[in-house]
Amino acid sequence: MSEFNIDGRRISARKGEYILAAARREGIEIPALCHHEAVEPFGACRLCVVEVSKPSWDGWFKVVTACLFPVEDGLIVRTNSERIRKLRKEVLELLLARSPRAEAVAELAREYGVFEPRHDADWEGDNCILCGICTRICQTHVTGAISTVDRGVAKRVDTPFSESSADCIGCLACARACPTDAIPFTEEGSERSIWNKDFSLEPCTECGAGTLSREHAEWLTEKTNLPTEDLYICDRCKVLRTAASYAKIAW
Repeated sequence: MSEFNIDGRRISARKGEYILAAARREGIEIPALCHHEAVEPFGACRLCVVEVSKPSWDGWFKVVTACLFPVEDGLIVRTNSERIRKLRKEVLELLLARSPRAEAVAELAREYGVFEPRHDADWEGDNCILCGICTRICQTHVTGAISTVDRGVAKRVDTPFSESSADCIGCLACARACPTDAIPFTEEGSERSIWNKDFSLEPCTECGAGTLSREHAEWLTEKTNLPTEDLYICDRCKVLRTAASYAKIAW
């Protein structure tokens, strides 16, 4: 275990644990839009910047990203200094100019006194801030159907050649993890569409409601060895089934 000081509080952390994870565990909020518990830290949004110092530094502090900086004994961390708030404000001004319609960005920006984009805003663009959560989750936990393409101002998240991807299973993991709701999809009845690909949702074996795509079920079966048919139960029926089982035990 390592002991360090964060905003005047003495905290213990596991050796090698990052500042952001340790702070959030202790209820100390540090803003971050590119962080997700399901994947490794990425350091893309730069909002989690903090100041760190050590007793041997004679009061000198340097700026680091909390999601990628490991805790060590004696470390001194300041998460909300005037210098840090100014840096975060500048980052939010840039993010707000890139994605002025992204509510998650606008909400954070308001907390730092930014209500309108200071730079030329791209009102015709989407809400993507290139945080990398969607691509990392897809590549780490699913099929790697999407990635970033192009460079510079043209950089974006997409499927290969912007075409329907054979690897996409329609699981919506990317869309549900996106902090700015930047990944569009449609779902009407038993039909779902995402990344230029259409999926038919298999009916729940108990109530008939849509569950998941056959591609998703087959992928899960391959990964878990569960019978495909056992996966076609909607969330509502799962809850009812669990409640019924619990009632038998409780009574």
